[in-house]
Amino acid sequence: MDRVSGDEPLLPARVHRPSDLVRLFLGILGLALVLALAAFAHSTTAGLEKDIGDSTGKAPQLLADFAGLTANIAVFIVPVAFAMERLIKRDGLRIADGVLAAVLAHGVSLATDLWVARAAPETISDALTRAAPSGGVTDPVHGYLAPVIAYMTAVGMSRRPRWRVAMWAVLLLDAFAVLVGGYTTPFSIAVTVLIGWTVAYGTLYAVGSPNVRPTGQNLLAGLRRVGFKPVTALRSEDVPDGEHASHHDRGRRYIVTLEDGPPLDVTVVDREQQAQGFFYRVWQRLALRGFTQRRSLQSLRQALEQEALLAYAAIAAGANAPKLIATSELGPDAVMLVYEHIGGRTLDALPDEEITDELLAGAWKQLKFLQSRRIAHRRLDGDALLVDRSGNVVLTDLSGGEIAAGDLVLRMDIAQLLTTLGLRVGAERSVAAAVDMLGPDAIADSLPLLQPLALTRISRATLRQLARERSQREREAVLEASHARKAAKEAKAAEEAEEAEEKARAAEAAEAVAAGETEGAARAVEEAGAAGADQVTGSVEAADEARSGATAGSAQTVSMAKTGGGATASSAVKAGNGTGNGTRTGSGADGDAEAGGGSDRKAARAERQAEKRALDEAAEDAREEDLLSQIRQQVLLIRPQAAIEPVRLERIKPRTLFTFMAGTLAAYFLLSQLTNTPIGDIVSNANWVWVAVAVFFSALTQVAAALSLLGFVPEKVSFRRTVVAQVASSFVKLVAPAAVGGVALNTRFLQRAGVRPGLAVASVGASQLFGMVCHILLLLSFGYVTGTERASSLSPSRTVIGGLLTAAVLVLVVTAVPFLRKFVVTRVRSLFAGVVPRMLDVLQRPQKLATGIGGMLLLTAANVMCLDAATRAFGGDLSYASTAVVFLTANAIGSAAPTPGGVGAVEIALTSALTLAGMPADAALSAVLVFRLMVFWLPVIPGWISFTYLTRKGAI
Repeated sequence: MDRVSGDEPLLPARVHRPSDLVRLFLGILGLALVLALAAFAHSTTAGLEKDIGDSTGKAPQLLADFAGLTANIAVFIVPVAFAMERLIKRDGLRIADGVLAAVLAHGVSLATDLWVARAAPETISDALTRAAPSGGVTDPVHGYLAPVIAYMTAVGMSRRPRWRVAMWAVLLLDAFAVLVGGYTTPFSIAVTVLIGWTVAYGTLYAVGSPNVRPTGQNLLAGLRRVGFKPVTALRSEDVPDGEHASHHDRGRRYIVTLEDGPPLDVTVVDREQQAQGFFYRVWQRLALRGFTQRRSLQSLRQALEQEALLAYAAIAAGANAPKLIATSELGPDAVMLVYEHIGGRTLDALPDEEITDELLAGAWKQLKFLQSRRIAHRRLDGDALLVDRSGNVVLTDLSGGEIAAGDLVLRMDIAQLLTTLGLRVGAERSVAAAVDMLGPDAIADSLPLLQPLALTRISRATLRQLARERSQREREAVLEASHARKAAKEAKAAEEAEEAEEKARAAEAAEAVAAGETEGAARAVEEAGAAGADQVTGSVEAADEARSGATAGSAQTVSMAKTGGGATASSAVKAGNGTGNGTRTGSGADGDAEAGGGSDRKAARAERQAEKRALDEAAEDAREEDLLSQIRQQVLLIRPQAAIEPVRLERIKPRTLFTFMAGTLAAYFLLSQLTNTPIGDIVSNANWVWVAVAVFFSALTQVAAALSLLGFVPEKVSFRRTVVAQVASSFVKLVAPAAVGGVALNTRFLQRAGVRPGLAVASVGASQLFGMVCHILLLLSFGYVTGTERASSLSPSRTVIGGLLTAAVLVLVVTAVPFLRKFVVTRVRSLFAGVVPRMLDVLQRPQKLATGIGGMLLLTAANVMCLDAATRAFGGDLSYASTAVVFLTANAIGSAAPTPGGVGAVEIALTSALTLAGMPADAALSAVLVFRLMVFWLPVIPGWISFTYLTRKGAI
């Protein structure tokens, strides 16, 4: 009894094939090209129709009638016959897919007919219809042929040669019949075929195609067909200890046990697994130079032949590789490759202590064997290096390799293996083992290829993860240094406060002592003064009684009086000196206070600079070099003169592609705006003085935008370059919605200007948040004024009341619905989490805040004045409040519109609002076109120049 691993995952009933999606896009592109040719090359299409009509008109009428009859019969018989054949083989799902595709194609055909009849340009209508022989006009799309094509495509008739021949014979016969009969046009046939084809593949991708991937039982049956006697098949993912662990995009792998003989390793590759990573490989082929493998366009048989050839070539070169012993197809959509079983574990599954220097040398030895025969592996990551039970390295997964590879690809293998081993054992051991086996020159030559673009996706993902971990460690180090600095600052402040408190207590004690001494001295002076007075009185009385003792008494009195008077005089002098000192000290205190304030500011500035230096030093100390830089340094120690400049591997850079797409879209939108615009009337009717005023205010908006941004950036950023960045944003708006392109460019600009990424995002977010609040307040204010400017009182208009009630209802709905409430709260919380701290930083700098607010108001005023000048250029006489309401409303609509720069939405909103405000429709349209020309289209060229300049300078 055959047994397959019980843990084998169930295959899905349907799969979404990338090839179907590619064909869907190709069909849409084909339809667009045909319609564009019909619209813009009217003379060519008319001539082509005439030539084909003349050619088919020469066919015999009998032949045309027979072809028409045969086609009408066959176009129904062939699909029914194929459906019966599929139902007999129990493949009804395909028939259901075909019927669904036919129904959808019929609906698309009806919609196309309606569009051509009512809304399509006249040139397209002329190309798709003609006068019918029975009167009237023909249908733009065949109502029965498009569903038949969709059905035949969806059921897979094109994959069966006989049915494919029958299908195309019927289609060509029917096309010939309707052309000869004059019932259609060549462009109508082309559109019909493309609609059927496109709808079919769109249906297949949407609902999925039936899964025909082989199961384990199919595998066992296939092995019997090639002569083996299998017993069990175990998926490699189920093998313990990481043995033969593999990735799903490299085929399903089984370990098969036999009745007699050693087990086998079997790899099953089907279309679905081959299609994994299809779009990534297509992008590589388009964006990178010609060293990429051509596997993206290979069939299953080509993939099988390539892997078999590489397996034989690797063994012939002397490398350890699995021996291929059999190959076979497993139905129309899968193949299998049978290898001898090699037991072991991949390098990724080995613990670090088991990766010895001998094992590293063995890995480099295998690569040396491949390079000696110019064989490139192209996938030397940890999963492709197998270590068997004897400790030998075996190279697996050779399916992506190349025979007769060039030097560039061979050096990429060396760079890849350096990285793979370096991720496990470090740069030093990896480079040392490589140099010992391949020599220093070969390793040094691979340094220009040591770049992420030349590595496998697995290695790039690992390097990105390590980079995130390094960044996290650096952030933690900076935060730790910041906390330590803050703790030290708080400790120092506490110590200074304690010292100041001690000094205050000492000063209070000294003042108390001084006050006690002063009071005792005063009492002594009073007592001395009283005693002196008594002595004087006694001396006067004694002088009358005894003249003989007057001299002695007088001398004693004079002596005591001098003592008392001297103390009093001394006190007076001291008091006078104290008063004088007090006056001088008071006047000097103001100067000391000013000097102290200046010194405090300098000290605070010095403190901030010291803190910034400390954080920068902490970040520098915590910074770690990435693995690729470490490998370069190790190689440079051996070959100091080695070239390390990375080789340019990109054929086209994403930035170049972005610029090209932006220019294409700009040209398209500009032409679409100007196609139906009465340029002559605008030029002749415009008042060019007001147009010049509009140009001035349009230029002023760039300066105002720079001020509004810098007001929310506490760091020092060049004002001139900020203005240039705002001009460049005019170019970016062509390929992104108005609310997205400017934000992305300003954030990038601030980061390049030295602002940390988180702070740059917070600054732009703060600017946007304040701009939104300012926009709403101005709209409400001007709306109120507009509603009351013609009234006798300041009562609000009904429009304002209706707007407020609508806003209130929306708020109630959001708060009442849990899902909406959670969504809004989450978004607002995430917004304020980064913006509010930045706003607090700005609030501490009133000058910056005034700059930001002034820039916002100036930006709105400049746009309003530009629109006002545009309206006055065509005779408009709206009030400034009405013009402001028109602009603010249209600007809000343009910010919400998904089109680049709000194209279409802004024009419609401005024209409608100006018309409702009282301007004639023609004048309103002309004014809007002039306004949009000033603020959107004219800045495109200087914006592109500014964008290129900033890119070249590395400022964005």
